[in-house]
Amino acid sequence: MEELSKQATGRASIDVFTTLPNRYASFEVEAARFEERGNYCITRIAIPTHKSGMKDQILSFKKYYSEVRRLVRNKHYDLVVASSSRLFTAFLGYKLAKRHKIPLYLDIRDIFYDTLQDVLPTGIVKRIVMPLIKRVEKKTFNYASHINLISEGFKPYFEGLSANFSYFPNGIDEIFMHANRVEMTTKRMKSENLKNIVYAGNIGEGQGLHKIIPQAAKELEGRFKFTVIGDGGAKQKLIEGLTDLKVNNVELRSPMNRDELIDVYSGSDFLFVHLNDFKAFEKVLPSRLFELATFPLPIIAGVRGFAAKFADENIDNLILFEPCNVRDFVEKLSLYRYRRLARETFVNKFTRKKMNQQMASTILAYID
Repeated sequence: MEELSKQATGRASIDVFTTLPNRYASFEVEAARFEERGNYCITRIAIPTHKSGMKDQILSFKKYYSEVRRLVRNKHYDLVVASSSRLFTAFLGYKLAKRHKIPLYLDIRDIFYDTLQDVLPTGIVKRIVMPLIKRVEKKTFNYASHINLISEGFKPYFEGLSANFSYFPNGIDEIFMHANRVEMTTKRMKSENLKNIVYAGNIGEGQGLHKIIPQAAKELEGRFKFTVIGDGGAKQKLIEGLTDLKVNNVELRSPMNRDELIDVYSGSDFLFVHLNDFKAFEKVLPSRLFELATFPLPIIAGVRGFAAKFADENIDNLILFEPCNVRDFVEKLSLYRYRRLARETFVNKFTRKKMNQQMASTILAYID
């Protein structure tokens, strides 16, 4: 937002409508309801806390949707920009843009229809919901003037649309930029014999941790331990898997802020990212890869499709394995020869500042 505001100075004012931090019911972050910063204003809407379940997310979005519609009722805009992972924020952007007869710029972070195809069980709910989602998607994407896709793996899905396209990924936050130094990883206790594998993030069906960590940790007992930081709708499945196998080398920790997380990352031996083995995830590019690659530690990535291709081509010191495949994970980890390596080329190429500069210029092209 800072970069868009900077480039828009003297050209536009910006209203931002987002939510108060609410990712996890178990973790709260303080933020002001309203902020005015030069040529842009941020309004944060309070929505119910949730545990990433479908019902909770629907109720939360309903509140956000109605509040944004109310807040913009008597305002005039020249452009609507919507960043969306679950389609409905994009749909809200479409409704506002169509009402004002103005361009719509979409930043698409996931293909919601594809994900639901994998997540929803076969039955009457799926037969009712999927055609509805497809109609919403068609209206929204057909109206858009510009669509940014954070993964080029999404590209085939959007073929045939008349919108302009760009492919700016998440990039690396400034807070992680200083982490790309080997000396950042000296905090690990020398008395610790077990190599520590750290995962931080959402613990949902999309990550599928319950399909890989309990079984892998059991096989790696005595040599490795796992630290899992986060919360989410599938955390209980993970806990049950650990209990059933009597796993004693996995530590579960609550979500934490980024400063704390950087300390944990810096004191670890391996950084871990994993996606469930859903077909839809063959197109995605996890934002976590950019964050983890700033640390000079080996990354263990259970991904396939475009994410695997991107990681293999751009990230050095990588252990790539087939998602949810415990045998593949354990074998590749056992064969790996440990080393630490600063990824300067990657960090310089994918700084979020650079991504934001380029993306902001494509957004402002629609108000000139």
